[in-house]
Amino acid sequence: MHKSIDGPKVAVPRHVAIIMDGNNRWARKRLLPGVAGHKAGVDAVRAVIEVCAETGVEVLTLFAFSSENWQRPADEVSALMELFLGALRREAKKLNENGISLRIIGDRSRFHPELQAAMREAEALTSGDKRFILQIAANYGGQWDIAQAAQRLAREVQGGHLRPEDITPGLLQGCLATGDLPLPDLCIRTGGEHRISNFLLWQLAYSELYFSDLFWPDFKHDAMRKALADFARRQRRFGRSAEQIDAEARA
Repeated sequence: MHKSIDGPKVAVPRHVAIIMDGNNRWARKRLLPGVAGHKAGVDAVRAVIEVCAETGVEVLTLFAFSSENWQRPADEVSALMELFLGALRREAKKLNENGISLRIIGDRSRFHPELQAAMREAEALTSGDKRFILQIAANYGGQWDIAQAAQRLAREVQGGHLRPEDITPGLLQGCLATGDLPLPDLCIRTGGEHRISNFLLWQLAYSELYFSDLFWPDFKHDAMRKALADFARRQRRFGRSAEQIDAEARA
């Protein structure tokens, strides 16, 4: 997709996915408890949403809590759940007023019923035709996502509604948690690590990857604009040659 941003047309990703890493290290560097880093990270979330909205990004998916994060210290997990609950209750109205639809993907069964109810309420409040979708991945794992999609298809086969040979990559993709949305064009990871950590494994097959050394609480407006500018300079080929892409651009 191309958007005009105060001048020449530039390539803008329809869907941006972000692994928000470095909250704990940001806090430790300041001799603060880990939860302080997660609280500071909320400002970075707001900044990234603002940049995405102003540049024409349609979907932003944030990796907030992985299925592996339950292994962290109990007090940190508890603080994260409280922070998540408070953010849902505090921010849902603001998101709705700003034309942002909230979706939460992942296995909700392990969350406290109060938190599950807050998720449903926030999604309901912000539902409808919105110009921008904010998707939060909570208790999410890419392997879980593919497995649950496979289970859905297996039930269709078991019920006689589908033949095994009818299962295609497109059909499985449609059963993923993000099945009705465009695939991520750009995946950003902060915190200096260079891995995707079981995030959107299927969906990131052809995504551009961008790694930042900044800890997540420091990843604000300028850092996000830098990531989008880097994306705009890349040539996406999807298996084709550079010559083919250049020829298409000239046509």
